[in-house]
Amino acid sequence: MLDSQGFKRKRYADLIGEMEAKAREAYGETVNTSERSPLGILLRIFAWFLSKPWEKAEDVYFSAYINTAQGVQQDRLGPHVGITRIAEQYASGRVDFVGTAGYTIPSGFSVRTPTGIYFTTVSSVTLDGTGMGTGAIRASVAGARGNVAAGTIIEIVNPNPNVTSVSNAMSAAGGREKETDPEFRERFTLSVSGGGAGTLDSIRGALLRVSGVRAATIIENTSLLTDADGRPGKSFEAYVLGGDSDAIAQSILDTKAVGIESYGAVSRIVTDLSGSPHTIKFSYAEEVAIHVRANIRSNAQYPADGNAQIRSAVIRYIGGEDSDGSLYSGLAMGNDVIYTKLISALYKVEGVEDVSLQIAAAGGYESDNIAISSNQVAQVIHSDIEVVSHA
Repeated sequence: MLDSQGFKRKRYADLIGEMEAKAREAYGETVNTSERSPLGILLRIFAWFLSKPWEKAEDVYFSAYINTAQGVQQDRLGPHVGITRIAEQYASGRVDFVGTAGYTIPSGFSVRTPTGIYFTTVSSVTLDGTGMGTGAIRASVAGARGNVAAGTIIEIVNPNPNVTSVSNAMSAAGGREKETDPEFRERFTLSVSGGGAGTLDSIRGALLRVSGVRAATIIENTSLLTDADGRPGKSFEAYVLGGDSDAIAQSILDTKAVGIESYGAVSRIVTDLSGSPHTIKFSYAEEVAIHVRANIRSNAQYPADGNAQIRSAVIRYIGGEDSDGSLYSGLAMGNDVIYTKLISALYKVEGVEDVSLQIAAAGGYESDNIAISSNQVAQVIHSDIEVVSHA
């Protein structure tokens, strides 16, 4: 039933009740509609089949709302606020080759880690006079598994007498899984925080709609004088976590007010609709790495993967990368890590009786809040969370 209060489906029990009432109306109050009577059996069979369209109608109704939509229904809501689901992405990086001077390593040359994570060169690499060369690589399979540490890509898949060794001085990064429903829902909510153009909220909302951006904040200098952080008078500085620099700059140009200067450590030249170039500046946020130690006293309801759920709860609250490569926005830019709120998040895991928690940033572990500046954002990764559980 759909009315001003919303949609309420008829459940199986509701349908049986209505059908039994109709049977009494048609055949008299003494008609037998019990579970084992012929009429009662028929009514229950029909009620079951009739309940299914009601369930589907409920799914259709709730698919129109971001908090209840799932899967492709979420994807179809995204364009209304200018976002799309982030697809799975391939990790990339650079490797150093050693071999025969002047030899050209072809595009698609395969290398790997000892654990079997494969990469291929994205273009040919010509070794110089000393037999050395550097080339870009991309993981063969999309996902966070391709994010490997420096010094781990050391094996050549198909031996070549002209290529004697390979290594990566820097880590390979950028790989991630497809954005999950909870991640997309969170980014959708953040992206509608500001509409229109020319206001702080509208610039922030536009930045959050840029693919890869997980957090953003805007600080303005409304005076005519340069402020203590070097921002010129009548300017603003956007602090951004993640995202492509050119896309970020274009987003700022598209939403900032005319005549107001942008300021920051990163400078990009982007064009307006007429093709005229503009220099746009912003800064990437400083990430504050958080470390967590949790001692959990649990009961019989604590699940087998309870420790993993505790880690995920920490990451969802603070923000960062989970063990499956999922990225969570967590705390907004400049928000302090509140000790008691983090403890509260852990109690949401089933079977948790008591929590002893310590957190740390630059200093030692403490049972206290961690202050975060306006140009910083707290982040945590699963490997920096220690969990010990016991009955």
